[in-house]
Amino acid sequence: MNGGIDRRRLLGYGGAATAAVMLGTGVFGAEAAQAYSPKGENLFTLGVASGDPAPDGFVLWTRLAPDALAEDGFGGMPDKRVKVDYEVATDERFRHVVKRGSAVASRELGHSVHPEIHGLQPGREYFYRFRAGGQISPVGRTRTMPSRSSTPRSLDFVFASCQAWQDGYFTAYDHIVEDDPELLVFLGDYIYEYEILDNNKRGVDVDPKFGTECFDLARYRLQYSFYKSEAPLQRAHAAMPWIVTLDDHEVVNDWAADEVAYGRHPNPDPEEFAARKTAAFQAYYENLPLRIDQRPSGPSIQLYRRLSYGRLATFSMIDCRSYRDVQPCRKLGPAECEERYDPNRTMLGTEQREWLIDGFADDESRWHILGNQDPITETDWDATEGKNVWLDPWDGYTAERATILEAAQHPTRNLVVLTGDRHQNYACDLKQDFTKDDSPVVATEFVTTSLTSGGNGADMDDLGRTFLSANSHMKFYNNQRGYVRVNVDKHRWQSDFRVLPYVTDEGAPVSTRASYVVEDGKPGPQAD
Repeated sequence: MNGGIDRRRLLGYGGAATAAVMLGTGVFGAEAAQAYSPKGENLFTLGVASGDPAPDGFVLWTRLAPDALAEDGFGGMPDKRVKVDYEVATDERFRHVVKRGSAVASRELGHSVHPEIHGLQPGREYFYRFRAGGQISPVGRTRTMPSRSSTPRSLDFVFASCQAWQDGYFTAYDHIVEDDPELLVFLGDYIYEYEILDNNKRGVDVDPKFGTECFDLARYRLQYSFYKSEAPLQRAHAAMPWIVTLDDHEVVNDWAADEVAYGRHPNPDPEEFAARKTAAFQAYYENLPLRIDQRPSGPSIQLYRRLSYGRLATFSMIDCRSYRDVQPCRKLGPAECEERYDPNRTMLGTEQREWLIDGFADDESRWHILGNQDPITETDWDATEGKNVWLDPWDGYTAERATILEAAQHPTRNLVVLTGDRHQNYACDLKQDFTKDDSPVVATEFVTTSLTSGGNGADMDDLGRTFLSANSHMKFYNNQRGYVRVNVDKHRWQSDFRVLPYVTDEGAPVSTRASYVVEDGKPGPQAD
């Protein structure tokens, strides 16, 4: 068995899907594989990926799909279990292979594999590749985290979110690869569940089979294949390890635990919605470099987890969808919503909240990085004396927000929140109490715009002017597409807001629109 995977947990899963998970991770041998010879077809059309790096290893990913856009969602693969070998080396030519093994790709998991690699050296670069059916995959590059007791000099990474295919090209990923970060944190909306039609902002014709919304497993699988066929996205996965979480569109817009409050499908039938979540979570797991601990169990998935970058930084990745109370005041406007102040309302659920707070208490790193989906900062979009907020983000869960921010102050040294979802760039002070002007600044939040969602955007718009007027804690606003590049050392954090002037055509350049820094021990962003 690969080290680090608890066999007792595996034996408790049960069923054919469990066997597929175990075979796909390489926990069990490849004896169950069947002979398979592809007929001149490329098995690795969806590329390779790695994720969730640890000091001694990472998880690898690929999915066999000679006909990735087959309408049945099976990627052109027969109903066979196929042996997939992998190699990990210290050099790109694989002269010095340090790990070899096999996993089994099966139909139950869309012929994806997720082998977990252990026993490597901390803080160093590795290369990997797969073999199946006599073919060799593209080469991927990844790296391990530094040892937990080490104090790395610095860390360079990128965070991003929201890549609606129909809204533009994935050019930003080419620039991310050129920036050469050590890892990428993806904060949700990897796909959008919506139908894709000929009226997309790319201005290209789309096969009619993409013209339906995702509800079942075959359609979710097809959507992932469509997105993952994009060359810039494949290059970014192959260039660095990813740390991922989901938001709403991997399932359905604005879902909350077992409900949908708004949008096209409010108040769904519970059994139908459970089936939809089951399909969505399985497709999510099948298509991303996730460890066995993140494998879904029916309509449930555990994505909150913690990763360390030595004593320099700790990443706490949270899930703001699976455990939350439904958004408040569905029958009232947000300006009238007293329910959002209810001390019993939760975004995280009891177990996840306690896990997060315990992590703050035990953290000895210089920077605690919270990978979060929906803005924690208050965003008042009423520039007059009134207050009008969106209720899907943390503004609908104010008591728990205050609890989290209070818990993070001691002994956590520097809390920096990374957020997606909003399709806009922000740099914000996080206050202990947003109802009081003199409330102290206790942490920092950087919100990244979308990679494509929303189309081209603009540097400033009417909403931005309102936000900057109504929210004194908001130091920066921008409404272009892009991502955020981060450099952090023990003294200073720097976020560069990288933006593209357009995404509806290919080849857009990138520039740094603004840079904001946080000094060790001084919460709140300052313009660089």
